[in-house]
Amino acid sequence: MIGDIAEGVSRGVESIGSTFSGAFLEPVVRLGVTGLSRAGKTVFITSLVANLINRARMPQLVAAADGAIRTAYLQPQPDDTLPRFDYETHLADLTGRTPRWPDSTRAISELRLSLRVQPTGLIAGLRGPRTVHLDIVDYPGEWLLDLALMDKSFEEWSAETLKRIATRPLAADYLALAAQTDATAQLDEPVARALAASFTAYLNAAREAGFSDCTPGRFLLPGDLAGSPVLTFAPLEKPSSLPRGALWREMERRFDAYKREVVKPFFRDHFSRIDRQVVLVDALGAIHAGPQAVEDMRLAMTDILSAFRPGRNAWLSQLLLGKRVEKILFAATKADHLHHTQHPRLTAIMQALVADAKSRADFAGAQTAAMSIAALRATTEDTVPHEGGTLDVVRGQLLSSGKRAAFYPGALPEDPMHLLGPARSGQAEWLEGDYSVMSFAPQPLTLKPGEGPPHIRLDRAAQFLIGDRL
Repeated sequence: MIGDIAEGVSRGVESIGSTFSGAFLEPVVRLGVTGLSRAGKTVFITSLVANLINRARMPQLVAAADGAIRTAYLQPQPDDTLPRFDYETHLADLTGRTPRWPDSTRAISELRLSLRVQPTGLIAGLRGPRTVHLDIVDYPGEWLLDLALMDKSFEEWSAETLKRIATRPLAADYLALAAQTDATAQLDEPVARALAASFTAYLNAAREAGFSDCTPGRFLLPGDLAGSPVLTFAPLEKPSSLPRGALWREMERRFDAYKREVVKPFFRDHFSRIDRQVVLVDALGAIHAGPQAVEDMRLAMTDILSAFRPGRNAWLSQLLLGKRVEKILFAATKADHLHHTQHPRLTAIMQALVADAKSRADFAGAQTAAMSIAALRATTEDTVPHEGGTLDVVRGQLLSSGKRAAFYPGALPEDPMHLLGPARSGQAEWLEGDYSVMSFAPQPLTLKPGEGPPHIRLDRAAQFLIGDRL
């Protein structure tokens, strides 16, 4: 208890100091960027920074359009214990002669971009230029999903997990292993490791198949915790009797240690300091994977948003000390996989997909928005003849073969409930349509001076997230 009080006082002083520094010296905006696997976090950050440094493609960012941003430049990050986001390498990957997608996020990282801003309008003559620091914090969305574990016991988490995966063929191997394991037997470390390895294999397969709720997140991204007891547990049915030293009891102890030693420090040290947040979602990938993946993503978004309304989480409320994330953007990525005529439908689906989560965030006082974007445009649009009419398609270089091809993924429904209804009812597959997805490679670019990489609505996303601070 004394430790918690001391931590609270320390965080209070830090918060006051940060507020004083921001108001009277050089304001700092901490932007959190997260999303689930393959949502494009690395590409988003790289393209955002490149387009803030070279702003010719940012007309919807007001401070760029009216010339208020005089210059933007990278500076050393303020947190010496965090890895630096490798912006230069990622930009070279995307804009080189043979461009490639950069490696995905594996851990937390940070980058500081400083913008020199000249006020415009009536106060332009009263104030000189000022510097606004944008600290971008990149972290895996799987870590944010772990917040939902904090309010659950091992028994509750196990029961919910086993029920959720019971009908998934991907989980058959793990479920068979768990069924033949005696949870009342004395702990045998090889048995515990085998269970954890099998459950981790299921989580990886589920993520590959388009499912979103793949917790615990560090099982997928273990880093230096790989092989440690804190990552060596798995869901088990609770037996009627539990002798001392039973396997189930040890699994319970390790689950509690995971929450205490892994989840809570992340929220204490990093999440609690974020001012603005963007949550990137591969909605098209989930739609392609089927109704169950869409419903899984909707539930995952609701869990993620619980982090932004800490009223029901007493421990998180204490960490945040009244601080709330001010703006949250839900962005459906890979909009360049669709002709622009379908973008409003993708945005509507995104809005419906996060409606429950969004209403909770709004209630907590955060301003939220949903849109469809492409941080790096990898396709061009075309119209081709088809069965006596025309078809709106996109053209790009296929990631698998390197060949250029025209692609039509199918028409998204005008009413999002035509997707969310079957998803909520547990339908196994779509009955009214077949929604395809294709992986495109980034196109070679020839950028003019002052231009960042081509994108779709990245400037609108930036305006929502940081425009008011510029």
